[in-house]
Amino acid sequence: MKTFGKLKLYKHKPTIIAEAGVNHDCELSKAYRLISDAKKCGVEAIKFQTYKSENLVIKNSPAYWDLKKEKTKTQRKLFNKYDKFDFKEYLKLIKRCKENKITFLTTLFDTESVTLYSKFLPLFKIASADITNVPLLKILSAQKKPILLSTGASQIDEIKFALKTLDLPKEQVCIMHCVLNYPTIDENANLLFIETLKKKFDKHIIGYSDHVSPDNNLTSVEVAWNLGAQIIEKHFTYNKNKKGNDHYHSADKNDFIKFYERIKKIR
Repeated sequence: MKTFGKLKLYKHKPTIIAEAGVNHDCELSKAYRLISDAKKCGVEAIKFQTYKSENLVIKNSPAYWDLKKEKTKTQRKLFNKYDKFDFKEYLKLIKRCKENKITFLTTLFDTESVTLYSKFLPLFKIASADITNVPLLKILSAQKKPILLSTGASQIDEIKFALKTLDLPKEQVCIMHCVLNYPTIDENANLLFIETLKKKFDKHIIGYSDHVSPDNNLTSVEVAWNLGAQIIEKHFTYNKNKKGNDHYHSADKNDFIKFYERIKKIR
């Protein structure tokens, strides 16, 4: 069995990362529940997001999400609601993941965070917005660890630019198809682009970062797997009915349990 960082790569099922992001609402009890739920449903890893809003976006950056689902109108205001965890909180999450025997991951958005968190992470995730962020790409590359590279809103030349800047062995970079709509409607998911990425970057692992509102079968995830995505991120919540932020396009524990049962049946 091959691995990518600590993630196991299977022939008979996708490697799933539960993207908890900031769905913990900056409450440790909710973050612990997300970790527990992720372990129970059988995913390989749970991933959070580590940032400070003032380092991430300018003051009046406009919303890019469905304002009917999340009413906050600027990125700074929204991100400021969910950036309250500091290093001590993340150390507790890392410890809880070890206790639950599930891989802890978090997306880092600045070079200072890389210095602080690198030793705790078996691999790195580069968000779509940072695919041309040269200082971040270079400091991540210097760690010599595997990288998940999200490609939302990018062009092929920008993907090639990121790969050249990272300058890592091809097997160490997973190129993640991604569409930056929150949520993404089915007809905009453009899942056939996974096949394009496989042809253009045939030596790389190809993955998928999903923002489609989940149906009962996680159809978008299943189709992505059938098209060749080995590593798949899906937003993850403890309560799909909770309003705001990423809950409205997230899967929960029961969704993933049903998904794995369906993949086993199909096989």
